[in-house]
Amino acid sequence: MSENPGLSPSAVQASREIRAVISRLRRRILNASQAEDITLGQASVLARLSGEGGVTASELASAEGVRHQSMTATVTSLAAMGLVERSPDPADGRRLLITLTAEGHRRVEEGRQARTEWLAGRLQDRCTEQERQAVIAAMAVLQRLTRD
Repeated sequence: MSENPGLSPSAVQASREIRAVISRLRRRILNASQAEDITLGQASVLARLSGEGGVTASELASAEGVRHQSMTATVTSLAAMGLVERSPDPADGRRLLITLTAEGHRRVEEGRQARTEWLAGRLQDRCTEQERQAVIAAMAVLQRLTRD
């Protein structure tokens, strides 16, 4: 793949480094909160449901980029663990809406807390105050890149 000649070398280098670091950091953060009894895919579904009022398996499949059949299997296993429940859609009784149970909400919050503690611990143990402030400043720059 050829690079755009209009891009500065520093923009290309920054792009490569950001993508590599974010990819590794994402894996490490997810592993820090990974419960022994659920997969990363199941954890992703739980996290997605935490911000939703109730969605169908088809909507979840589309959002997660998997086949409907795969999502149905994931939801079935999460329901068997008592983490999600399915109920008829009040607007259309033919559809089932999937929501988190109280235990599902607890598990999502535990995972978030574990990820926060892991990353904060790493920042505390491995970085100086000046480096942490540099990270905060860099996040403001990256945040600007995500705004449309």
